Amino acid sequence: MSLARTIRHARAVGFKEWFRQMTYIGDAKSGRLVGTDQFGNRYFENTDPAEEVPGRHRWVDYSQDDFNASQVPPEWHSWIHHIRKDAPSEDPIVQAVTPSWKAPFIENMTGTRGAFKTYSTTAPKIRAWDPVVKPRGGSPSA
Repeated sequence: MSLARTIRHARAVGFKEWFRQMTYIGDAKSGRLVGTDQFGNRYFENTDPAEEVPGRHRWVDYSQDDFNASQVPPEWHSWIHHIRKDAPSEDPIVQAVTPSWKAPFIENMTGTRGAFKTYSTTAPKIRAWDPVVKPRGGSPSA
């Protein structure tokens, strides 16, 4: 990342957005806003071959500060990873084929308080030994 490129991108996106990008992704990027998803994540693309490294010209700007890759829906994931040529917001096939009964996408909650935890309803086969001490009887002799 050269200083001239950083200054050029800071001018293109503004100081506030430039500082946010440097804080979260460690790079200053500018590109065309392609679309947003139901979580508020924004998806960008920069098609200028001189600006970006090949394969890194599509990126997501997460809406949450504590983000991970499971917050990207499948249709946007396929666009970012070049499985799909057109973005879901611009692809007529995705918009026409999406079934009405499709459940809303939820992120993977592993590692959070909302994670699924199993519990057993059967009694354990092995139980830990719990010593039973008989109370001492009588009074001490004097």
